[in-house]
Amino acid sequence: MSTAEPRSTVTLLPVITGLSLAFTITTVDPLVLSLNMPQISRALQVPPDAVGFLGGAATLVVAAAVLAVGSLGDAFGLKRLLMLGLVGVMIVNLLSAISPGYGFLLVMRLLDGLALAAMLGVSLALLKASVPEEGRPAAIGVFMAIEMALCGVTPAAGGWVVETVGWRWLFLLSPLLSLISLGLTARYVTEPPVLRRHGLDVVGVGLAGTALLTLVYSIAGAENGFSQLRAWLPLAVSAVALVLFVLRERRTPDPVLDLSLFRSAPFTVAALAALTLNFLAAGFSFALGQFGSVILSLAPRTIGLLYLPGTAVIAGAVVLAGRLIGRYTPRPVLVTGLLVLAASALLMAATAAPTMALWVLVLATWLTNLGSMVTSAAAAETILSHAPPGRSGTVASVQPAFGMTGYALGPAVYLLLLDLFFQRRWLNDAEARGISVEDAEQAVDAARSAMAHSPGTAGYDPNLLRQSGLALGLDFTEGLRLTMLVVGLLPLALAVTAYLLIRPRSNGSAAQGR
Repeated sequence: MSTAEPRSTVTLLPVITGLSLAFTITTVDPLVLSLNMPQISRALQVPPDAVGFLGGAATLVVAAAVLAVGSLGDAFGLKRLLMLGLVGVMIVNLLSAISPGYGFLLVMRLLDGLALAAMLGVSLALLKASVPEEGRPAAIGVFMAIEMALCGVTPAAGGWVVETVGWRWLFLLSPLLSLISLGLTARYVTEPPVLRRHGLDVVGVGLAGTALLTLVYSIAGAENGFSQLRAWLPLAVSAVALVLFVLRERRTPDPVLDLSLFRSAPFTVAALAALTLNFLAAGFSFALGQFGSVILSLAPRTIGLLYLPGTAVIAGAVVLAGRLIGRYTPRPVLVTGLLVLAASALLMAATAAPTMALWVLVLATWLTNLGSMVTSAAAAETILSHAPPGRSGTVASVQPAFGMTGYALGPAVYLLLLDLFFQRRWLNDAEARGISVEDAEQAVDAARSAMAHSPGTAGYDPNLLRQSGLALGLDFTEGLRLTMLVVGLLPLALAVTAYLLIRPRSNGSAAQGR
């Protein structure tokens, strides 16, 4: 082995660390908020139907804006844009800590999404520009390992902070990480040259954002039935916006998304893998928060600690995955990561129960984190290998764009499926017990209100269960198992697709499948 690899991963460790911290903040910022949303929503008296939107507001903005950020970074400077995003996250989170009410916090979350988009859209592009090509797979492994370590520690830290000093202090975690990343970036990261000034495809960005936002709104509205105007009208708007977006990107000289990239099977599969892994990770964290607090009556700190066991092992596995990608190809690593994600979902589908052992929940969380990190490393290398000079930001932003789309859709789709299956279970339960639908609905409405505002204390009200006669805890668990079974088929199908469509490399070419 030559000394090129050590130069890439050791000498450049401050660069990789600073960029990885910025990338990781975009994950842990919404994650710790979602895991502790019950306490925040209760303190600020957030309306029950607005809890989900508040938790996902920043993510939706990131998903809608991240493609534009890649183009802006290529035009005005990747490092400059990253540092601006880090400063923005610090300011917005400090203001969030003094939120007087729901409306103020919602505005801060929307602004936080803009800052997070700047960080997410350019951190991987800066990594590509800072690390030699031969050392990039190993560097990506270290990059993702740092993310894994922080993703394992911060949920537990967030739960401890909320229980010890209150939810407002939770908003100091992101500024602290941002300050460290800002120092490392300013000191060690070099601004890549701007080869040409790209025009910003404002129309394309607007159409992409409209398609995503209306799709998420449609899914949320579908909880009351697909025949409702709130469900099908936004869905129709989303479909029209998507068609117009594709037509626009095919004709404009400076598209925000170069559709010709998707002629490459590896690139397309990698983009779909980014969407899938974030869809499952975000959906799982939502399901974990609801199931752990409402059914298992776990405290916020305990739920956060579920992410901690095996963190060092996963970080080591991701470093190894980076080296395997460099030695072989991303294909086997990508397939393995997707299969691990499928195994996590199917494990929950088989074992979820009101009396399930805590170690099984820890294992399912561990498998989700492992599969997500390994898949992300393979997808990142595949996408970055397609980025020509001067277009690193534009191409690299495809992964976070697809990833944040999945992250935005995950909780909405999980909630839709969970509500659908839960409804089917309690209706069957009520019929079997001779309980009227009206009486059953009252019990379920009260249970849903508890899920939105006061989980983590006493679970379902025992008096409610005695009065209604329904086994809502068992019904909810069965709904969760069916939900996990359905979503577990997605990474399994994509793993098969990746194995069939991505050709193994025999010539060592870096441009796989092109």
